[in-house]
Amino acid sequence: MTLAYFDCFSGISGDMTLGALVDAGVSIEALRSELAKLNLPGYTITSEKVARSGLAATKVNVMLDRKKQPARHLSDIRTIIEGSSLSPAIKQKSIAIFERLAEAEAAVHGTTPEKVHFHEVGAVDAIVDIVGVVIGLELLGVTRIIASPMNLGSGSVHTSHGKLPVPAPATAELLKGIPVYSSAISLELTTPTGAAIISTLCSSFGPLPQMKVSRIAHGAGGKDLPDQPNVLRLMIGELAATYEEDTSIVIETNIDDMNPQVYDYIIEKLMKQGAQDVYLTPIIMKKGRPAVLLSVLTDRSKTDAVLDIIFRETTSIGVRIQEVGRKKLNREIHEVETFYGKVRIKISKRGDEVLTVTPEYEDCKKIAEEKQVPLKMILEEAKACFLAKTQRAQRKPEN
Repeated sequence: MTLAYFDCFSGISGDMTLGALVDAGVSIEALRSELAKLNLPGYTITSEKVARSGLAATKVNVMLDRKKQPARHLSDIRTIIEGSSLSPAIKQKSIAIFERLAEAEAAVHGTTPEKVHFHEVGAVDAIVDIVGVVIGLELLGVTRIIASPMNLGSGSVHTSHGKLPVPAPATAELLKGIPVYSSAISLELTTPTGAAIISTLCSSFGPLPQMKVSRIAHGAGGKDLPDQPNVLRLMIGELAATYEEDTSIVIETNIDDMNPQVYDYIIEKLMKQGAQDVYLTPIIMKKGRPAVLLSVLTDRSKTDAVLDIIFRETTSIGVRIQEVGRKKLNREIHEVETFYGKVRIKISKRGDEVLTVTPEYEDCKKIAEEKQVPLKMILEEAKACFLAKTQRAQRKPEN
């Protein structure tokens, strides 16, 4: 597994990300060749070595043949990308970034993603930035991305919608649930394009993980900053840690005066709200009263939503909240074609070692109901198909 860690101490933008990838070894000629598959005229892409506060970095420049760009809808951008001869994986990830961007813009402007008019981000240079980043990651063989908390900057920024505060509304929407902070630098450090790229492609956010670093690269921003280099630092290598690590919030409350039939309803609502897990523990309270300990494991960003459900739907009048560290196996989702239909498979790994293989229950249940086949047969068939597929992939071709 090739890991890319983006250190966003001076924020992130599309051109900074492209610059970091070129600095890490992506050939500008290879990038041009792949981008040419978009059949998108009207620009020239170049790279140059620059210095930011004495630190060597690469600046990628996308120069347009004409300044005025057409405002595009999401459907227009989909058509451009889907009509290209790029690989299916590059198309899928590039479109996913634009869809996330459209959802954020729609939320900010009170409309739907399909009706959003892309202005700055619909321009040729933004399309080149986003698709170019996905191409660069594939050329480097990156299979997983982790990033630091985002430095947003401060002050205001001029956009097609007028003067807006930093972070721009779309940037703030894109980074919900992601650790961010604002330095004293009066500049937009994290742009909507950068936020869309990192929030779509990144698997987790936090400090530098235990990893064996093989390459360190820097992508330059457009301006020099007074107190720090305006660069995006990229570290590429392999994970050295046996387990993944992160933090979650545990919310707990003791309940001794509620109809137990209600718990099923509450658990369902909490899970739909984004809780990672909900569980009940029978306990004995003072004076020997039997009670239930309701525990909810969730992300910090979901805390208020979880509290709202607990206080609205239970008889609790108070909760306990604590942050807990987690160590977990790396999880991946694969899809296999069984005799009965397609089933997703969740595999859990420690490093490169596969420890568990679990067919997706809901997929198997749906097939069992449709085909009128015992559920256990679907579960067994799905697991057997995955293991057979893995063995075929590992088998070396005979000379």
